[in-house]
Amino acid sequence: MIELFKLDHSLNFPAHQFALDEPNGLLAFGGDLSPERLIIAYKHGIFPWFSKGEPILWWTPDPRGVIYTEDFKPSRSLKKSIRKYDYRATMNYAFKEVITACATVSRSDDHQENNHGTWITNEMIHAFIDLHYSGYAHSIEVWDANNKLAGGLYGIGMNAIFCGESMFHTGTDASKAAFLALVNYMKVRKLPLIDCQMNNRHLKSLGCIEIPRAEFLAELKVLINRPKANEKLWQQTTLSL
Repeated sequence: MIELFKLDHSLNFPAHQFALDEPNGLLAFGGDLSPERLIIAYKHGIFPWFSKGEPILWWTPDPRGVIYTEDFKPSRSLKKSIRKYDYRATMNYAFKEVITACATVSRSDDHQENNHGTWITNEMIHAFIDLHYSGYAHSIEVWDANNKLAGGLYGIGMNAIFCGESMFHTGTDASKAAFLALVNYMKVRKLPLIDCQMNNRHLKSLGCIEIPRAEFLAELKVLINRPKANEKLWQQTTLSL
């Protein structure tokens, strides 16, 4: 008989070894999406993922999909698209617009590649907007020559790691341009790791690999506790492409 932990009013999560093998990484259900609980979850390598009508489900898959920023090399076609469409990139200028687009624009480029946006429920949107105002959730925006939002991504930035959640595009290669802008920002500041949670075809094309959960958790602990530089990370700014 499969037993699954139910979270209560406390902010505690069960140990990772209690996660199910099938479905891979399902650890617990219940609780809430308060900023306090979400911050604790992400600091421990746990994330929420559930569809409308389901209870809140918490995951810690093994293996874990990650991208090392130094390993990402933009393709020639991406560079060509950036020039052709005169894209420019920013951070944290339009978080609400980005997460709403990720929930509504049909795509197959996040870890739930066959579940177009349905997992980004209104409850999730409001929770991540609260996290954004708390200084943890961040968006990368890509704008076209007409200053129209053409693509973007959002996730959680914690010191030296970025935990990606979802991306979207309405313009050619605009989500890939957003990813490039994120990587460029992280490389300059020697921030080495992007947590992709679960690998898929699109993420693999960006350089996503799978590592054992234990290895990821060890790296996560180091990166979120790395001594902070003088500059503040993950602030509203323009980004290079």
